[in-house]
Amino acid sequence: MKRFLPICMFAVCMFAACKQEERLIEKVFVVNIKPGEDTLRQYLQYHAAVWPEVEQGFRKAGYRSIRMFRSNHTLVMTVTVPEGADLDAMGKTAESYNPRCAEWNRLMAGYQEGVAGTAAGQTWTEAKPFYTFSDR
Repeated sequence: MKRFLPICMFAVCMFAACKQEERLIEKVFVVNIKPGEDTLRQYLQYHAAVWPEVEQGFRKAGYRSIRMFRSNHTLVMTVTVPEGADLDAMGKTAESYNPRCAEWNRLMAGYQEGVAGTAAGQTWTEAKPFYTFSDR
C-alpha cells in the first residue's frame, strides 16, 4: 500500500498537468490592398476559397484561428496562437508544410502594400493594443 499511494499521487498530478488549458493570445495585424477594384476583387476571391494546403499548413504550424476583416482596401487580421509562440517560426513551418503554402504567400504578397508608417517593402504590420475595456 505504501508503494501504491505515491504512484497514484504521481498519476493524479500528471493527469491534472495534462488537463491544464492551453493559454492563447491574439495578435492583430494590418495591411492595405494595392489600389484598384480589380485587385481587391481578386484578393477577396482567393480568400473565398483558400487552398486546402494553406489551411493544413496553418494547422501544422500551430495557429488556433485566423480571422480577417476589411474596410475598403485596408485589411485587419487576427491570429490566435499559443502564448509565447514565435510567429516567424510558425510562418516558416506553415510554408514548409507544402510548396503551395509558400506559393500562396508569394501570390498574396503581390496584392499587398504596407499601411502608412511601415518600412519600404513591409506589408503586414502588428497593431499594438492601446485601450481595453472589460466588464469582467
